[in-house]
Amino acid sequence: MIFTAINIKLHGYIKKSSKRFNKLFIKELLKNRYLYLMLAPVLVYFILFSYLPMYGAQIAFKDFKPGVSVWDSPWAGLKYFHQFFNSYYFGRLIVNTVKLSVLTLVFCFPAPIILALLLNEMKNKLYKSLIQTFSYLPHFISLVVICGMILDFLKPEGLINRLIITLGLSQESISFMTSPGWFRSIYVISEIWQNAGWASIIYLAALTGIDNYLYEAAIIDGANRWRQLWNITLPGITPTIVILLIMNIGLIMSVGGDKVILLYNPSIYETADVISSFVYRRGIKDASFSFASAVGLFNSAINFIILILANKISKKLTESSLW
Repeated sequence: MIFTAINIKLHGYIKKSSKRFNKLFIKELLKNRYLYLMLAPVLVYFILFSYLPMYGAQIAFKDFKPGVSVWDSPWAGLKYFHQFFNSYYFGRLIVNTVKLSVLTLVFCFPAPIILALLLNEMKNKLYKSLIQTFSYLPHFISLVVICGMILDFLKPEGLINRLIITLGLSQESISFMTSPGWFRSIYVISEIWQNAGWASIIYLAALTGIDNYLYEAAIIDGANRWRQLWNITLPGITPTIVILLIMNIGLIMSVGGDKVILLYNPSIYETADVISSFVYRRGIKDASFSFASAVGLFNSAINFIILILANKISKKLTESSLW
């Protein structure tokens, strides 16, 4: 009898709480209906292109063939993971991916920060606007066009080789795009040129949030530009830097496959072939969908683990984190 009475009371409490929650939810929804309406396309995009496709990740554990549904394909277990781990290319792919990612992180990540700090110090508004415009433009050029320009400029009879010969730096043309040693430098430099300007917008926005009274107080205390930069500006944008650094570290194994595919060729696979380009060749060209999915799933799992670790370390060291 006692348990029955408790159960009835609990049921009534849950029912009342549920009704109250529904009323509050509807009230909140109506109050901010325009904000939720603006958010709806983003939610639809992620549901359609990020969450629903996760159903197909199971083909990494199946012998999937085109023409047979994912559900009806026979299970293969960890067969394709073993194939990848035991393949001749496994070591090379991991090394190339990590090296290219680390180089990109070391050189490309600080570039927009430095650019934003330099732009912030400019007093001439017209000159500052021109520099910003020219630095943003490469971001809006199609990646295919960017890679086409790089290939044209760096070919034996291209602009770069002509300049090198004219300046007397070399007596003959350099085969940049067929020499494995040049690929990483070309990739990183072109990445800085293409994205540094656009990425600097976030840091410029963070700089506007720093209180001007801090600079005035520093000037009164006799601090020069360098001391202001080191003691006020950089600490003021540190949370933004940390958050973006964590996000970049979380993508360390997903170095830009599109750009690599557009730039590389068999003669430079030694240094240019990364996990993303290997997945493209095996999955699309060779139609090994299950194998490519297994490699992609492995790559995503590593990225996820690195992101969690980077977030934990950041939280302990800087008290800034994604969650």
